[in-house]
Amino acid sequence: MKIIILGAGQVGKTLAENLAIDANDITMVDQDTAALKDLQDRLDIRTVAGAASLPNILEAAGAEDADMLVAVTNSDEVNMVACQIAKHVYLTPTTISRIRSHQYLNQRGALFKSESGAFPIDVIISPEKLVTKHVQRLIENPSALQVLDFADGRVQLVAVKARLGGPLVGQPIANLRQHMPSIDTRVAAIFRKDHAIVPEGDTEIHVDDEVFFIAAKQDIRAVMGELRRLEKPYKKIMIAGGGNIGSRLARNLSKDFRVKMIERGLARCEQLADTLNDVIVLHGSASDQDLLIEENIEATDVFCALTNDDEANIMASMLAKRLGVRNVMTLISNPAYVDLIEDGTIDIAISPQQTTVSSLLTHVRRGDIVNVHSLRRGAAEAIEVIAHGDLKTSQVVGRRLEQIDLPQGTSFGAIVRKEKVLMAHHDTVIENNDHVILFLTDRRMINEVERLFAVALTFF
Repeated sequence: MKIIILGAGQVGKTLAENLAIDANDITMVDQDTAALKDLQDRLDIRTVAGAASLPNILEAAGAEDADMLVAVTNSDEVNMVACQIAKHVYLTPTTISRIRSHQYLNQRGALFKSESGAFPIDVIISPEKLVTKHVQRLIENPSALQVLDFADGRVQLVAVKARLGGPLVGQPIANLRQHMPSIDTRVAAIFRKDHAIVPEGDTEIHVDDEVFFIAAKQDIRAVMGELRRLEKPYKKIMIAGGGNIGSRLARNLSKDFRVKMIERGLARCEQLADTLNDVIVLHGSASDQDLLIEENIEATDVFCALTNDDEANIMASMLAKRLGVRNVMTLISNPAYVDLIEDGTIDIAISPQQTTVSSLLTHVRRGDIVNVHSLRRGAAEAIEVIAHGDLKTSQVVGRRLEQIDLPQGTSFGAIVRKEKVLMAHHDTVIENNDHVILFLTDRRMINEVERLFAVALTFF
């Protein structure tokens, strides 16, 4: 597939890194020649230097025969205009754009319809909305490191760190069925000291293993209880930063949690106080120790640092943790800073680019893929793909899972058949239109998975 990516920022670079290993023909456009050179030295891609919305630059990037254009520059307006030109002038089949402004998103029906909108964009990606949903799921599932939805939320993949005292810790995975005979679940993968393990029945779970398991949504908390002592449900949330993410999260949580927000800007603080009726809005710095103590930080369940400044988020989170908050979640855009969390001071680092790239990959992957989630800084992936065909036209439909030759490091998680959720077992048979959820500990295997689920032309 020939794909043009506009914008060599963190999201653009991460997307290029993911797509370059999939044997796609990638062209990156940006005005920052140093960033382009760095990418070209590391990846097998073309680069074009220039303003992403100019027709001559798009033409130089190969827009005339591109299959897809992905606009992820830092400017909504540049992204919108570039998609308009690609669609109208170069007839690009698929355009995807990152849009941040709420004013544009609130008018998306009128602005972005592919047929009649002023800016014909096929897929709109809103990073703030995606990150907000990600953080909200973590708050709703105490102790989880990651919570991912599949099949419209009927199935969830959850990552949790195994702790001493968990009933299954120190025992083989096969014992899970004995512990929970009425609940069907599957351990999809284990990461032990950054090394991926594809679990078998006799694989033992060790303390501090990062365990990814899949189950129906209603069974998630029970399974988590097998791997560690469950934390009490969160009640008190403190949010640092009243930007788009912070304000959206506060609004979403205010019905079920007691929420406080700290915002530095006085004008923004007053605006938030007027619009967030059930949220206590405080004017000040999240790194002000006296303010945190005064607001009983030690009695707070979760401190979310969500400003647009990585350094401020890290420092505020470390201070809140030292003052006694139970858990801290920190928004970190710079991947180089993620290593700073390994000492355990920060409980969960939120990567906006990984969350955004996961959504983008859903629309870029080949085949009928409806969900892609990038895991562990992009090293692994979880995907939901729809199986099509029959015994003659498909390599998977009509076959038991034990008969399917999966690529190395790939495992079946679950199958969703209409309203029914089936955990993946060796004798499970895949049927036409099943939603199949797979876990890839090595994302370089994605091409082989796509080929495995490809349908012979005779099916059509």
